[in-house]
Amino acid sequence: MQGSFIWYELRSADKAAATAFYGAVVGWEAKPQGEPHGDYTIFSVPGFEMGVAGMMAINPDMACSGARPGWIGYIAANDVDATVAEIVATGGRLLKGPEDIPGGIGRFAVVNDPHGAVFCLFRPNMPEGPLPASAAPGSQGTFGWRELYAGNREADFAFYSRLFGW
Repeated sequence: MQGSFIWYELRSADKAAATAFYGAVVGWEAKPQGEPHGDYTIFSVPGFEMGVAGMMAINPDMACSGARPGWIGYIAANDVDATVAEIVATGGRLLKGPEDIPGGIGRFAVVNDPHGAVFCLFRPNMPEGPLPASAAPGSQGTFGWRELYAGNREADFAFYSRLFGW
């Protein structure tokens, strides 16, 4: 999975409004996760148990660190810690982590590339076995496009290509 986008997350200032909006626009169902995941919500395509994205409220600590409402992509990393070290060594920056997600979900880190684009690294750890069926890629409610507004297209492409084989 190294280098694949495997999760998306919305950081919201108004979770109720976001839930209503994405329910109306793409048909997502929202499922609050509860403890140990706090206020985390999973969005899923109706008829499929597996989520397509998550949502969390921007808490005061996040706001003090400059977090703003918006989407962020999670890219699979076979070794989150080693990938963070490589990112930092090549001019990127570690913003949070690496750390484990409670409940054995996996390990993640929030980083940015040398030009400031923020993304997450994620290595899933699903001890309960295979994931439930998910909607086919390209189905309504799934993600089908990723785009980076690059400050320096050639340098940014070299950075991501070296890290993820793109």
